[in-house]
Amino acid sequence: MKPVVYFATDHAGFDLKEVLRTFVQDELGYEVIDCGAHTYDAADDYPDFIAKAAQALSERPTQRAIILGGSGQGEAMIANRFAGVRATVYYGGAPEIITLSREHNDANALSLGARFISEDEAKQAVRQWLSLPFSNEERHVRRIKKIEQYSV
Repeated sequence: MKPVVYFATDHAGFDLKEVLRTFVQDELGYEVIDCGAHTYDAADDYPDFIAKAAQALSERPTQRAIILGGSGQGEAMIANRFAGVRATVYYGGAPEIITLSREHNDANALSLGARFISEDEAKQAVRQWLSLPFSNEERHVRRIKKIEQYSV
C-alpha cells in the first residue's frame, strides 16, 4: 500500500497544487487525495479546502498533507486547529527549515506559500520533506506530547 498525501489549496495555490499533485503521485510514488480546490475560483476561501485535508490528516496523523495558499500562513493556522496536525510553513529560504520541521517537530502538513516559491523550489521542498523521518529523540517526542495536550 502506498503512503498517502492529502492536497488542498484555494485559488492562490491552485496552479502549483496541480503541478505538485502530479509530481508527488507520478514521480515520487505516493497515493494522492485531492481535497480541492478542483477548479480555479478567484473568490474561493482557503478554510473550506484546508479543513477537509486537515480533518482527514487528523484521523490518520501518520500520513501527510501538502496545503497551499498565497503565503501559506492562514492555511497552516486552520490546519493546526485539528488534533494531531502539525503544519509547518515554507515559502523559500533555507532548506534546513524543512529538515527541522520533520526531524524535530514531526510536521505532518507542509504549507507552501505559492506566491513566494517557484515550481522548482516547491518540488525540491516537497521531495525533501516527504523523504525525511522524524528523529524520535526523547526530547522531541516529549515536546510533541506537550503540544498535543493543548489540542481541543
